[in-house]
Amino acid sequence: MMRRPLAPPPMSGPRFNEFIQSQKVRVIDENGENLGVMYTREAIEQAREVGLDLVEVSPNADPPVAKFLDVGKFKYEAQKKANLARKSQKTQEIKEIKMRPNIDDHDYDTKMKKVVEFIEEGDKVKVTMRFRGRELSHGQLGMAVLQRVAEQTAEIAKVEAHPRMEGRQMLMVLAPK
Repeated sequence: MMRRPLAPPPMSGPRFNEFIQSQKVRVIDENGENLGVMYTREAIEQAREVGLDLVEVSPNADPPVAKFLDVGKFKYEAQKKANLARKSQKTQEIKEIKMRPNIDDHDYDTKMKKVVEFIEEGDKVKVTMRFRGRELSHGQLGMAVLQRVAEQTAEIAKVEAHPRMEGRQMLMVLAPK
């Protein structure tokens, strides 16, 4: 009888059948019944009799837990679950709004609409106050505008980074509550 060579071990996903490295495993059958601890070879034979594979579901346990499953179906379900988790995950972006210390009321209102829109979408907002020329000596004007922004968004956002100077700009970061 010629033995066929083993396929290379699976690179990703759970170990199954011959790739299970421990001598003994705790076995759970296809119905979820605990069959107890048995030798891996014996468990593989029992799984084959049922027409399934022996899949290691908890390799870090002592002894490892293995279950009678269809490997392909198990990997497919795990991949589907991972994709769903990735899809429902919301990445929080940082949006930037740039202003000047002597901003006009209408421009200010337009920028504030965008700030509110970004915060309601769940994004952080970095409000940048740019100073040019002599404006730099009047930092209190920029600070007053940023305080006004913070007050107007107090109900929907919290100030994550208070206004601070960085070179010729003053920055403040708002995060949704």
